[in-house]
Amino acid sequence: MLQHSSSALLVKLAVLRDRFSRDREGVTAVEYGLLAALIAVVIIGGVTAFGGSLNAFFNGLAAKLKI
Repeated sequence: MLQHSSSALLVKLAVLRDRFSRDREGVTAVEYGLLAALIAVVIIGGVTAFGGSLNAFFNGLAAKLKI
């Protein structure tokens, strides 16, 4: 009984593996997700690194424009 269950499980896993190896939509979604995460990390890093100087720049600009 146990051998039959494990054989059935292996067959199901093989079918799923074949289905996912042919399906490229999931791979594309993962790639887009990773790209979006990378862009977010770059933006957060840039804002963190240059946030103080950008704040000073815009405060100086607002003072010159008397806003």
